[in-house]
Amino acid sequence: MNIRKIVIRLIWCVTLLPFVFVSIMIVLANWSVFGAMPTFEDLENPQSELATEIYAEDGSVSGPVKYALMGRYAVKNRLSIDYKELSPNLIKALIATEDARFTNHSGIDFRSLGRVLFKTVLGGNTKSGGGSTITQQLALNLFSERSDNTVRRMIQKLQEWVTAVKLERNYTKSEIVTMYFNTVDFGYNSFGIRTASQTYFSKFPKDLTVEEAALLVGLLNAPSRYNPVRNRERSKQRRDLVIRQMAKYGYLTPEQRDSITAIPIHLNFKRSDHNTGYGTYFREMLRRTMKMTKPDLKNYRFRTYEDYAADSIQWERNPLFGWCNKNTVNGKPYNIDRDGLKIYTTINWRMQQYAENAVEEHLAKELQPNFNERRKTRKRFPFGNDVSEATVNESIRRSMRNSDRYKEMKKAGYSEAAIFKTFGDTVRMTVFSWRTKSHEIDTVMTPRDSILYYKSILRAAFMAMEPVTGKIRAYVGGPDFKFFKFDNTWQGRRQIGSTIKPFLYTLALRDGMSPCDKVLNQQQFVKIPGKAEPWTPRTSEREGYINRAITLKLALCLSSNNVSAFLIQRFPPARLIEFCRRFGLTSYMDAVPALCLGATDMSLFEMVPAYNVFPSRGMHIYPHFVSHIEDKYGNRLATFVPDKTNEAIDEQTAYKVIQLMKGVILRGTGARVKQYLPKSEVAGKTGTTNDNSDGWFIGYVPKLTVGVWVGNEDRGAYLLGDGARMALPVWGKFMEKVIADKRLSINATDAFSVPPGISLSDFDCTDIDRNNDNDNY
Repeated sequence: MNIRKIVIRLIWCVTLLPFVFVSIMIVLANWSVFGAMPTFEDLENPQSELATEIYAEDGSVSGPVKYALMGRYAVKNRLSIDYKELSPNLIKALIATEDARFTNHSGIDFRSLGRVLFKTVLGGNTKSGGGSTITQQLALNLFSERSDNTVRRMIQKLQEWVTAVKLERNYTKSEIVTMYFNTVDFGYNSFGIRTASQTYFSKFPKDLTVEEAALLVGLLNAPSRYNPVRNRERSKQRRDLVIRQMAKYGYLTPEQRDSITAIPIHLNFKRSDHNTGYGTYFREMLRRTMKMTKPDLKNYRFRTYEDYAADSIQWERNPLFGWCNKNTVNGKPYNIDRDGLKIYTTINWRMQQYAENAVEEHLAKELQPNFNERRKTRKRFPFGNDVSEATVNESIRRSMRNSDRYKEMKKAGYSEAAIFKTFGDTVRMTVFSWRTKSHEIDTVMTPRDSILYYKSILRAAFMAMEPVTGKIRAYVGGPDFKFFKFDNTWQGRRQIGSTIKPFLYTLALRDGMSPCDKVLNQQQFVKIPGKAEPWTPRTSEREGYINRAITLKLALCLSSNNVSAFLIQRFPPARLIEFCRRFGLTSYMDAVPALCLGATDMSLFEMVPAYNVFPSRGMHIYPHFVSHIEDKYGNRLATFVPDKTNEAIDEQTAYKVIQLMKGVILRGTGARVKQYLPKSEVAGKTGTTNDNSDGWFIGYVPKLTVGVWVGNEDRGAYLLGDGARMALPVWGKFMEKVIADKRLSINATDAFSVPPGISLSDFDCTDIDRNNDNDNY
């Protein structure tokens, strides 16, 4: 054998050996030697995490129900779309930039691979472009994560080639493009083109212009580097490159290229996360409800047995509680953050906006500025002057221990003394403020001062519920969910003050008393078993009615403490507690005489359904807040109906109480309502606790029951007045807008229906006022 033949053979071996080696490696990759490869079932049903969408009713009460998107739950905020929903501009921009021969290859572009080999690998030109096709990129997005290890990345490339070819065999080019756009990351936790187009431009993908489509496609290369919010100039350069690529491959004329690249970037940026949008507190309450696990008493160490009992009842009876753990998909419990569910709620979109606006308007423009004036007269603002320094310091230390700073440093091994010391160091931070539209400002302060600052921010809770159906129509748990995660509506329990009195009066009416029965309005001395001194409540009503016989109707109107103390002797605390349970009040209540004045803690989530019994003709209905749930394909998984728990009272007694509570609005502590609804039929009750720590107002019209609480994080931060000043204006501002909105079908002329066996003359009581004149109302 001569030298020439040997050389030729060596050349052929050197030439062919890499191809043989690569071919063997591809076969081994296909056989899963280097790791699991997608199965046929995986290719037929590629899985990607999809955000769950929460919908609210669009705002009309009458007519067919339509829904509007309220928010999402997601680890990766991804929503899928169909090919017909893609703008042609997107498809052209993608192909021109990422894979010019996409329509001609079968998953692998050998010309691109050759360019990478000779120009990039051998020639060292790192700007010559990559060799991965759109299909290969899709394979990576669907079935693996890019490895940083060079050897592992080379093996991954082989696996991508195999998977890409299989994808091309199973799907059309249109389907591959659609899947690709549904999987890619555009930054700001926006996965998929639908989420991205809504985040950056607040529009649907099919409506994107050429320059908008080019900007989004340009982001795919490096979402952080080409971020149009933070790096606008760099983002424009990348966008213009995509536009030039579109012109290069014939998708744009040179004239179009030049005119479009001259257009500056215009964004309508709206970042979508769990902290933004409407109904943030409601969405979190719903998430916790659906993810709830079966109640276990050992997990209730820091809560009451009544909490455990109430949750156990709901777990057994209400299918929405723990729904994700009670139902499965592919043998696994539903994951609310990943499985693309569609949850249709009973929240009314318009009412929710009115509620959030009413809370913000009253707190930001009226209460908070007035409360801040107390800084001039309080030594330890926001706490009252009679609150000891030790109490204030303990409150601050408790907040320190609950902070992320404390928990992270404790986990890192720092002592408590060292951690507390860092709370005195000045740092830059972003804090909540009503002064900006975004509710945030940048400032410099110590973490300890920031705790005191947040303790000075007033909190609120709001819930609107529909009589008879029990549908929650609006829900607000605090000033701003981004900064105040604690839900004062659902999680918060505060002393309820005089809002308990309607239940005591209802018990009296049910057991034979009438609205016009008279009680001597004088100071009461209530004996307490085992104690020498009797309990004597402080007199609260106007002086002209003291030591006079007044009717129950007038007594509730005046919120008389004396008459409540009289009734609690006739209907002992244990009986009142048992009676309150019929109204769904499950929180712990101490069987003491002071219970008649509201010396017990409740949540607004309990109180509103309890008051809703009266316009619901005596029926207690657990809050109903989800209509139905669908899977990501639109198949209905569950339908929910109102849970009528029990008949708390008969409808005749309910109507009697309505008439008594109408008196509260006509001439009592709730008279301020008439400033907002001068012609409407309204019933309700105010509530104020010791030192004005809490302000309540719960009122209802025939078609809606609304409750409001206003207070502070600490009970020692005394506020500015009673419930009529602190809470009632929120109710009034909300209801004023609701009644003015004719689409909601809640009218000023609505009246409470009179049940059989009731005569209106039963409520025509004649009371003796301070001038001894007859006063009929």
